Amino acid sequence: MSILKAVEALRPQFHGQILTPSDSGYEAARKVYNAMIDKRPGAIARCLNAADVMAAVRAAREQNLLAAIRGGGHNAGGLGICDDGLVIDLSLMRGVRVDPAARTVRAEGGCTGNDVDHATHAFGMATPTGTISTTGIAGLTLGGGIGHLSRAYGLTIDNLLSVDVVLADGSFVTADAEEHPDLFWAMRGGGGNFGVVTSFLFGLHPVKIVNAGPTFWPLDQTPQVIKAYREFIAQAPEDVSGFFAFLTVPPVPLFPASLHNQKMCGIIWCSTAAPEKADKTTKAMRNVGKPALDHVGPMPFPALQSLFDGLYPPGLQWYWRADFFKEMSDASIAPHLKYAERLPTGHSTMHMYPMNGAVHRVGNADTAFAYRDAVWAGVIVGVDPDPKNKEKITTWTKEYFDALHPHSSGGAYVNFMMEEGQERVRTSFRGNYDRLAAIKKKYDPANFFRVNQNIKPAG
Repeated sequence: MSILKAVEALRPQFHGQILTPSDSGYEAARKVYNAMIDKRPGAIARCLNAADVMAAVRAAREQNLLAAIRGGGHNAGGLGICDDGLVIDLSLMRGVRVDPAARTVRAEGGCTGNDVDHATHAFGMATPTGTISTTGIAGLTLGGGIGHLSRAYGLTIDNLLSVDVVLADGSFVTADAEEHPDLFWAMRGGGGNFGVVTSFLFGLHPVKIVNAGPTFWPLDQTPQVIKAYREFIAQAPEDVSGFFAFLTVPPVPLFPASLHNQKMCGIIWCSTAAPEKADKTTKAMRNVGKPALDHVGPMPFPALQSLFDGLYPPGLQWYWRADFFKEMSDASIAPHLKYAERLPTGHSTMHMYPMNGAVHRVGNADTAFAYRDAVWAGVIVGVDPDPKNKEKITTWTKEYFDALHPHSSGGAYVNFMMEEGQERVRTSFRGNYDRLAAIKKKYDPANFFRVNQNIKPAG
């Protein structure tokens, strides 16, 4: 294989920017959101359009190069980058077009959640995405898409109408319920295994102002809060959501100085209901025990989406572990509290995202996303700016995961996973894995798209 030959063949048919290690923009372009990932590709092809993507795929395939696909560069395990091979980078492809009459939005493959939210908010609408606005829309969607609006409107993939895809042979197709329905099924939760999505078409919902914000409690109230929260979220109206978290209160003006740097448990609320209704619905939960802070009120939806962007800028060290859960059992409370008390750094946290409500109206086999019966997607993240703390945050995350995993459903949301081995991948796709492997064989028999939570071609 030859990266030089691939670059030489690619340049005449490429309108974007091709960067190699000797180019001045290479060092910046190779960086991804997670600074724990430090890889040096042979070249980075920064695409401007679908034609560029098609050319880059063909060039990599013809030279038998390892290829990584980068959208927003936000992936936990750094799977948008690779050593020595070719990075097909869509981060310059950030066009968004809203059709207010049809209630749809088309977003190119390099868009972030903020790009989509900004465009749709002007029309008083939104599509379910994540919880951090810098997240790339492509990786988020292909893994399923869990966020603030999941209980109300489902996963991101439940609002996906079609995708434009460059396949492993460099050809271009549109996949939806009518065209290539098997591919469309697989791409709704199957990760980046089947092609490069150059644009997504999503349905929209009327969302403009949400009732949102945090309620925090001292850590010693954790058992009381968890027991009340699990009962509340099981019966709450679908227009109310709130994810449970352990955190260290950031020393920023948003929070009272008396709470700065204290370890707490909390709920980050989001309701699409009218403010009065939302306040009434959540009031009893927000009054459990003795909250240290209750700062909930009306705000524009994009403001909620970007609320913690400043706390988690690109370039921090991250180590992730995750599982799905059907319940927050009494037996799980003790390990939760043990590791919450040991939060190793100010940025480290644990979240439990509720995914009942609208998510449960779709079956486990209706899309590639196989954990529709889960109630929470849990994620443990050790985070810190200093590389010297890498071992500390990694050890805490792994130990917390090992203590909690016996209480889980066994698999994880692929967007929250590091590189954890093939058996873990299979478990996370559950009963859908064999069907996914058969579709992989049809569309990517040589496993060209393998820098991902990889599904091996059947046979």
